[in-house]
Amino acid sequence: MTQPAWYGDIAVGPPTIVVLGANSFSGQDFVDLLLDRPEYRVIGVSRSPERSGLFLKYRSRRDLSRYQYHALDLNRDMDAMLDLFDQERPAAIVNFAAQSEVAPSWEHPEHWFQTNTVALARLVNHLRRRDYLRRYLHVSSPEVYGTCVGRITETAPINPSTPYAASKGAADLLLETYRKQFQFPVLTVRATNVYGARQQLFKIIPRSAIYLMLGKTVELHGGGHAVKSYIHIRDVSTGELAILEQGRVGELYHLSPDAGVSVKEVVFQVCQTLGVDFATATRAVDERPGQDAAYVIDSSKARSELGWRSTVSLQDGLAEVVNWVRDNLDEIRRQSLTYDHRP
Repeated sequence: MTQPAWYGDIAVGPPTIVVLGANSFSGQDFVDLLLDRPEYRVIGVSRSPERSGLFLKYRSRRDLSRYQYHALDLNRDMDAMLDLFDQERPAAIVNFAAQSEVAPSWEHPEHWFQTNTVALARLVNHLRRRDYLRRYLHVSSPEVYGTCVGRITETAPINPSTPYAASKGAADLLLETYRKQFQFPVLTVRATNVYGARQQLFKIIPRSAIYLMLGKTVELHGGGHAVKSYIHIRDVSTGELAILEQGRVGELYHLSPDAGVSVKEVVFQVCQTLGVDFATATRAVDERPGQDAAYVIDSSKARSELGWRSTVSLQDGLAEVVNWVRDNLDEIRRQSLTYDHRP
């Protein structure tokens, strides 16, 4: 089998890619995309037991012979995780593992820094001494910029507004120091607000669909005026794979749709899809601390260098989420609809 161009010409079998945070919404979709590529062997690592097919797209596949899963925690099982890496010798690691919720990060900021920065420091310091790693894709966040006003490119300064964003910005800076000092093969991606079927149920798009189907009122923080750049999860996954395979080591790439849209407008579209009156189904509540007014970033670099573009329209993506909720509503009813923080 011909080796992928980024891997080289060493004939040692299919390269192994480790996906950290494989149980997460973004991680599971990336695993599913990788399994479309027979040239790769895939290892998923997350801190919790593997989830059900309700949340993991790849679980519907008949053949998972090229995939293995390990429940390992960055904070509690680092020794075992590093032993696994040294045994499996992955050619690439893609790291989705992070504490990623904004509002709770004000309550226990030390938990966010422990996972997103401190544990990462130990991981990277170990990996930089190994000879097997060719590429490390770091999943950052545009929230490190704070409110995004104007044309925000990859050269914009970091200006975080929350402990979560500060912990991710610190991680980005840490990785850059290892790149400069030790030529650590990092590539970085910052994608805007991902959504799609199988997303965490407390997120605004699936939660809106669930609440509307259950006859409950959807609360809009700050009236839903914050502008987001909602992008379908598969568009983000294909962009991340393009960065991993074609991106220039040491570079940062944005992934975003063509324009932003307010949270209020998104919920309005979900209401329209379900035939529910927006005015009676929603109510405005106070804004969350540190909520940035807009997340709209420029992705022309990924489009020009990698040939990437978003292909799933917001209308089609929202319809997918609504159909997923409708088809699985009985099982979803048994799930928690609130964020459950684990340090």
